[in-house]
Amino acid sequence: MKPAAFDYIRAGDLSEALDALARHGSDARIIAGGQSLLPMLNMRLAKPAVLIDVMGIPGLDKVRREGDAIVVPAGVRQAALMRRPNLAAEQPLLAAALPWLGHYQTRARGTVCGSAAHADPSAEIPLCLVALDGEIRLRSPRKSRTVKAGDFFAGMMVTDKGDDELIEAVVFPAARPGTGYAFREVARRHGDFAIVGCAALVTADAIHLAVAGVADKPERRSFPLLDGSALSDALNAFAWDLDARDDVHATARLRRDLVRSLGRETIAEALSCRA
Repeated sequence: MKPAAFDYIRAGDLSEALDALARHGSDARIIAGGQSLLPMLNMRLAKPAVLIDVMGIPGLDKVRREGDAIVVPAGVRQAALMRRPNLAAEQPLLAAALPWLGHYQTRARGTVCGSAAHADPSAEIPLCLVALDGEIRLRSPRKSRTVKAGDFFAGMMVTDKGDDELIEAVVFPAARPGTGYAFREVARRHGDFAIVGCAALVTADAIHLAVAGVADKPERRSFPLLDGSALSDALNAFAWDLDARDDVHATARLRRDLVRSLGRETIAEALSCRA
């Protein structure tokens, strides 16, 4: 299929993009890498009247450090973040998760912020943002605001972003001393969306586990430093609370089993990686 007709605006700067969003509102969509949006256009699941291309805006294609935060602007491609020097030391969870994100070709075009905007409940970038308690920076002609990832993702492909807002950047906290990080995923094949994905952080006094692919959005649960049957009970309760459903990819039972088993393995790996 081919997309419905639309107008195209290639924004030269951020003000032009924001002005276009203000004028067209819900009739407009931002396009950057296009790896999620273009298939939706071709299948006519999305029919915007206007596409606003932000990839030519200067300054949006460079990752930067701001204190203890890794700031990833709207034009940064997934492959560029994956190639960031010393990423494994800067944020081990991101370094572990990014190779699972799509395939070489899609990472070369797709953007980090685009994955957050698409908000697929199985996707790795939203999972990492929720696991790390990251933030999304939103900007409109009226104001700028920052939203915690746990509040930004509202449901399956639903976010807290307004029609006149642009995701200016996403923010990942850098690694903290004494914290272990781990990521594991089960998919039909490497690079497909996760049937279940798990991201774990283990600190001196707590376990934080985030799960994707089960509920309508990534969910995070925190526990004390449990082990043995106590950890099994906590993971079982988390698995049931996620309200898994059967679909063409997996049964609800399989997803619950994976939360229990994969969750335990991911926590064990994070525990072993604590510096």
